[in-house]
Formats: sequence, structure tokens, C-alpha cells
Amino acid sequence: MLSEWLRKQTRGVVNGVAAVLAKSGVTPNQLTVVGFLLISSVGVLLARGMFREAGVLIIVTALFDALDGGLARYTNRVTPFGAFLDSTLDRYAEAALYGGLLWWYMQQGAHVEAMLVYAAIVGSIMVSYTRARAEGIGVECKVGLFTRFERIAVLVFALLFNLLTPALVVLAIFSNVTALQRMWHVYRQAQTA
Repeated sequence: MLSEWLRKQTRGVVNGVAAVLAKSGVTPNQLTVVGFLLISSVGVLLARGMFREAGVLIIVTALFDALDGGLARYTNRVTPFGAFLDSTLDRYAEAALYGGLLWWYMQQGAHVEAMLVYAAIVGSIMVSYTRARAEGIGVECKVGLFTRFERIAVLVFALLFNLLTPALVVLAIFSNVTALQRMWHVYRQAQTA
């Protein structure tokens, strides 16, 4: 997955910033909450049709997503609750972005785009749910084309280059395809167990 490659490439920078943050007394959970509030506020820009500005701010706020985990590892504060909080707030943050888009398209009377946003939201939730449910029954499930990183990358690209409708088609289809890939993966693992 692209996200794993990027994580490896940026590990040194993240660790350096984490070292500075550790001296400030900021906790990983505080970073998680601040990152959530920042990226959720981008939904307001999307609801107002300020797409390019939103794309730039998503990039900036996404840095918090890497930093909270980096800080947790650096300070030896990796906890089950921290992972749970991060994952849960990531879902809410992504929903806030899609919610802003949904509001914009509903105000414009753009029914097709509104339905594409809805399909993308469902796919996004199902990608996360299938992984969580699989891991709940003891099956590792990180497979699939469109993890959160890929979904956010497509959205940012579309916002910056005014390609939102085609991107929504891609997000609506491939988010749901990823959930189906995960279902198939769990099925195959269950058959071999």
C-alpha cells in the first residue's frame, strides 16, 4: 500500500518532530484531538464551496495524523485507548469532510454528486468496519486498494485541480471495492483456518 511506503519514507522527519513535541509536554491524545478538530473544520470550507482552500488545509492538517502516532511511539505511550481514539476520530473527521461536500451539493441541487458523496461515505465506513470486524475475529485485514490515505489523497488532488465529480466516482466505486476485497480476504482466511 502507498500509505506504508510513505510512512517509511517520512519516519525520520516524523521522529524528529516527535522529539521536539515530547519536550513540550504535548500528549499523543491531545495531538489526535487537535488534528481531528482542525480537519473537521475543513468540512465547513467544503460546505461553502471553498474547494482549493480546503485541499490545502487538508494537507496541512493531515500532518497531525502522522504526528500523534509518531509521538506515541517516541514517548513510549502507545496505548490501546490511544489507537482506538485515533481510529474513531479519523472516521469522524473523514465523515466531516464528506458531510461538507454533501451539504454543498445539496444546496446546489446537484443530486448525482450528492449520491456519489453518499456512496463514498458508505464505502469509507465499510472499509474501516470490515478491518475492525475482521481483527475482532482474529484475522489481520489491511488489504485493499483504497485505504484512508488513498481516499484522502484522491480527495485532495480533486479539490486542488477542480476534478471533484470524477474523483467522487472513483471514491464511490473504489472505497466499496476495497470493502469487498476485505470481505473476500476474510472469507478466504476463514476457509483455510
